Amino acid sequence: MDFLNNWVAEHLPIASPGDPIAASGLADQMMKAAQEAGIKPDEINEEVRSVFEVIFEALHRRDGG
Repeated sequence: MDFLNNWVAEHLPIASPGDPIAASGLADQMMKAAQEAGIKPDEINEEVRSVFEVIFEALHRRDGG
């Protein structure tokens, strides 16, 4: 969860607020970065149901939603 939170905080500013396509791309990038850091997808999926939903919600909140 720490990896996910830190990654989102670092990469969220580069995405368009509330954009599902941007959220999907960021979710893919985050999963790739996690794998490169030695974190298995199962470990992330145990913490959150959907990386996409977490990132999309963060984008939405940043947009004032």
